[in-house]
Formats: sequence, C-alpha cells, structure tokens
Amino acid sequence: MRPKQFTITSIEPTDAAGVLLRFADGEQFSLNLAEVIEQHPALMRLKVPEVFSSVKVGDHGASVVWANDDDLELAADNLRARAVEQAGGVSHEFIWTWMARNNLTLDTAAAALGISRRMLAYYRSGAKPVPRTVVLACIGWTNVMNAASDERFALAA
Repeated sequence: MRPKQFTITSIEPTDAAGVLLRFADGEQFSLNLAEVIEQHPALMRLKVPEVFSSVKVGDHGASVVWANDDDLELAADNLRARAVEQAGGVSHEFIWTWMARNNLTLDTAAAALGISRRMLAYYRSGAKPVPRTVVLACIGWTNVMNAASDERFALAA
C-alpha cells in the first residue's frame, strides 16, 4: 500500500505550467512545473496547452500522467518533494541525500543529529515534515566533519 503522503487524490491544471495537487494525507500544494519541463526534453509536449490540460492522476495515485502517454508521467513522491521545496520547506529527499553523501545509516545519522531513529525515519520517509532545526543540524554536522577531516589532512602533511 502506498504511503498517504505520496498518494495523489486529485490534480488540476492552474495555468500554463502549474497544477494543484491533493494528497491522501489531506495536504494540498500548488506546483509550477515550468523548470521541470524545460530541463527534460521528453516533457516538451507539456508546453502545448491542450496536452498540459489533459493531466490526470495515474494508477493508484502513484503518479500524474498527461495525454494517456507513459512518457509524460511524473511520480507522486517527486512531485510532492518539489512542491514542498517550492513552498519554502525541505523535502524528505534532503535527508536521503545527506545520509547518502555522508555514508550514514539510519542509526548513525540519528545519533549524529541527536534525535531518535524513529523520528529520523519519519522525516526520511516523508511521513513528517523536516524541521528547519534538523536541516541546520545536518549542515552543521557536515561542516564539522569536513573541518575535522581537513585538519587531520593538514596534520598528516
């Protein structure tokens, strides 16, 4: 079963590249897709108003699709992450990326941030919004680790 936060219940086009997304967890986001369309040549057909206005929810709310064309399909989790970021928040993908770049497990990442493993799992899964304090802790931890690494390198030289 798909997580509610990544299950789209409805989508409406709002303008040339904008949509209003509603998710099964009750959240609603406005999302501008102009940058996504520009970055991906396969999506250029979405610049055609008739094609863009044909948007509908894909199978089981896992995506949105235009013109019944699988090449014009975007995943629900990616859409939500981009919408959260456009609204000024931090998406769950930030946590995934931070952990991967630093080769951290859920346990080591939680310990590094001083939070419970369960809470970090909620943030990483998108079940709970990532607080700004956690983002700042991730950035601070990375800076401290980089500085320590630079210092060790300088001492070894």
